[in-house]
Order: sequence, then C-alpha cells, then structure tokens
Amino acid sequence: MKGIILAAGKGTRLRPITLTLPKPVVPIMGKPIVVYGMESMKELNVNDIIIVIGTLAEVVKASLGSGERWGVKLRYVYQKERLGIAHAIHTTINELGLKEDFVVYLGDNIVLDDWPKRLLSELGADAVFFLTEVPNPSRFGVAVIEGGKVKYFVEKPKEPPSNLALVGIYYFRDPSEFEECYSSLKPSWRGEYEITDIINCYLRKNKDVRFIKIKGWWKDAGRPQDLIDAMIMLMDYKMSKSEIRGEVSGEIKGKVIVEEGAVIEGKVYGPAYVGKNVYIGKDAILEHYVDLEPHSRLISGSLTRSLVLESTEIVLGKARLVDSIVGSKSVIKLLSNNGMTLRLVLGEGSILESS
Repeated sequence: MKGIILAAGKGTRLRPITLTLPKPVVPIMGKPIVVYGMESMKELNVNDIIIVIGTLAEVVKASLGSGERWGVKLRYVYQKERLGIAHAIHTTINELGLKEDFVVYLGDNIVLDDWPKRLLSELGADAVFFLTEVPNPSRFGVAVIEGGKVKYFVEKPKEPPSNLALVGIYYFRDPSEFEECYSSLKPSWRGEYEITDIINCYLRKNKDVRFIKIKGWWKDAGRPQDLIDAMIMLMDYKMSKSEIRGEVSGEIKGKVIVEEGAVIEGKVYGPAYVGKNVYIGKDAILEHYVDLEPHSRLISGSLTRSLVLESTEIVLGKARLVDSIVGSKSVIKLLSNNGMTLRLVLGEGSILESS
C-alpha cells in the first residue's frame, strides 16, 4: 500500500500565516501538522508516502525533506493547478504509474482515532471512507442517508441533508478503478474535480464501498481557531506526563514538555510545550495550552491557548495574549499598557510595538 498526502492548497482561510508557511507544515509541539498523519500511516505499515505539493512547494520540501527524520520515504508530486482532491489523486496515479492500493490523507487534518486499525479490517473493499458528525456540515462533503445507508454525497451543500461529513481519509483498492471514475468527471460549480463525485461513481457502479465513523477527535485546521483547537486536542491526546530536558529555575505545574536548551525562569502551567532554546523570563507566565516553538523568547506577560512560531520575541508587560497565533521571526513589544487582553493572528516577520 502507498500513502498519498495532499499539501498543495493555498490555505487562504489561515492567512496571514499561510502567506509564507503552508498549513500542512505549520508546527505543533515541534512537528509539522502533516507528520501526525504520517505517523498514522506508519501504523498501516505504509512507509512509502507521496506528498502532493503546489503553493509554496519548496517550503514544504524543505520542511519535510526525504522523510528520513520521520522514519518514512517521501516522494513529491507537483500539482500545477489546484483543481480539487480527485484531480490531485489522478495526477499522482498518472505521474508515478501507481498500480497498488493506496490511502489518501489531507495534510491539514488532525485525526485522533484508531482509524488505521479499523481500516486494516476493511481492506477487502473497493473503497473505504470515513465519516464524522459535524455542527457545520455546509463546509464539507456530506452524506445523504436513506434507509440507514449512504446513498450519495453532496459537496459543501447550502442546505445539508445530514450532519455526517467526509473526513479527509480515503482508501482505494485499485488505481485503475479510480481512473475509470475520474474519466467521467466534470468540474463542479467550484471549478474542481470533487472527491464526492468519485464516491458517487463508485456507489452507482455498485462497488464494495464501506464507511467507517470516526469515534475520536477530528479537526480540519482550516482557520485560526481551528488550528488552536487542533493544538489543544494534540496536547490533551499526546501528552501523558511532563518531560523536562531543559533548565528550569521557575515554576512548572501540570503536564509540560521542555526541550533541550530551553530556559524557564517564569511560571508554566500545563498542558504546554516549550521548544528547543526557548527562553521564558521571570516576569512571564504560560497559563494553559501554549506552544512556544524553538528559539522564541517570552520576556514578560502571559499567554494562554496560543501558538508562537520559531524565533519570535514577545514583551507584553502586564498584558495577556489569548487564542493567538504568532508567525515566526515576529516581534511584539508592548512597553506600557494597563493589563489589556489581546487576540492576534500575525504572519511571519510581523512587528507590533507600543511605547
């Protein structure tokens, strides 16, 4: 079995972060988001993974490399035009001449579930798809249910027929069967070749199509709050205990990971992640659910439910930063304030100062 991870999109809903950093390689707890998908694929004994790239392709390749660091072999396929999920899969099949079964994973998804184990029990099927209940189904491909069975799918409907949405994991047994369905597709109203149309083709042909309902957490990290929610989910799911590899002279409570070279003089209340060579000053507080990526410095003030990317310096005084994402190499200096609370989404290299 081969793995295909889609990482070609523009990520417009997560701007300005994605102006310089594609969503799939935004780091959470020291790893690009897409690596969590790779780790799930390894549970399927899939070690040969193709990354479909497009926007900021060289940034993705530089972030992930050959895959050796992650224990997999990575190859890259360039999708010249972003024409949808089905088109990305079609491009990969044709460029690499795939002949064996494959599993597809959307690179900006976080799925905290035993889905690899459950997929292994369904590998006799022509295709396997995953569903989950969502509060906002109009954002997704949605299942139409009749008599307790999935009859067909509609893509991002204005009036959703159910709250069962497609999760970004798809399995196909035979690439030639996929290509047969793809050859009959026409672009949707969005100008894309939709994965829902592929599924509907399989259903019309009475193929053995099976559906698995996700029991755990699933998140499409499409918007800033989604990314923060994904970070919180990962901390709750992955952090079982504190791991202290840096220098701590301040106070730590709860589950906290402190990487090598980090120095903590202030207070950290977990769950929290403190990356390599991070500095937290004596007047600084990490309240809960904060991720400081490598080489960042928090001199003063407090953070909660926030993601700070690498090599950023923050001086907040008495201010508090909540539900925020700060791009790499940014500077925030609020030298005089009355203890204000801020929510920020800043791209790479941003400068926010007040005197």
